Amino acid sequence: MVKLTELSVFFPAYNEEANIERTVEKAIPVLDQVAEKYEVLIVNDGSKDNTGAVAARLAERYPFVRVITHEVNRGYGAAVKSGFYNSRYEWIVFTDSDGQFDFSEVTKFIEKQEQTGADLVIGYYLKRAVGAFTVFTSKVWEFLVLLFFGLRVTDTDCGFKMVRKAVIDKIPALEAERGPFITSEFLVKAKRAGFKIAEVGVHHYPRAGGKPTGRSLKVIASGFSDLIRLRLSM
Repeated sequence: MVKLTELSVFFPAYNEEANIERTVEKAIPVLDQVAEKYEVLIVNDGSKDNTGAVAARLAERYPFVRVITHEVNRGYGAAVKSGFYNSRYEWIVFTDSDGQFDFSEVTKFIEKQEQTGADLVIGYYLKRAVGAFTVFTSKVWEFLVLLFFGLRVTDTDCGFKMVRKAVIDKIPALEAERGPFITSEFLVKAKRAGFKIAEVGVHHYPRAGGKPTGRSLKVIASGFSDLIRLRLSM
């Protein structure tokens, strides 16, 4: 496998003091293997715990780590947008900061891109380490995205993706903030702009610490609102 010339990696983080340091430090040896030049961004989305302090320590320890801070919690979509729009290098990878993915599987994304010439390589869960309700709501969401936008991919939700920066620079500005619609919006806009999408299966592991926050009624309602707004605008 040929090394990437440049790679930006970002981790959206909200109340991840129990996980973020381990997640970043497990990624660093992998980055040495897959990229000639890289940066790591931690997007601290208004965390109420010590995530900010842990992220600051990592930035002091490693010169290639930067911290993007939201003073208040704005939501997963806002964190992803901050990661995208602050990334500087040719390729961008983002994944969750809770350690539920094995970052070493980024090699699958790079190999798939080399094989296909894709502009986006998106992960799908081989088996998801979450409850039945979360899996069910994700399937409902995927059906709605297919119905409204014709986006046919295995999994819109999977929080492990690799994207050419040129995609971010070209597509219309992303809008979703609070809800889970950001990755669907991103894929819909990339597809409409003519970019090529490829997929790879990735493993998913139970959380080591902390609590997930993405399935509250407020978040789900915000996601539906974003979905309807984009549909009406197209």
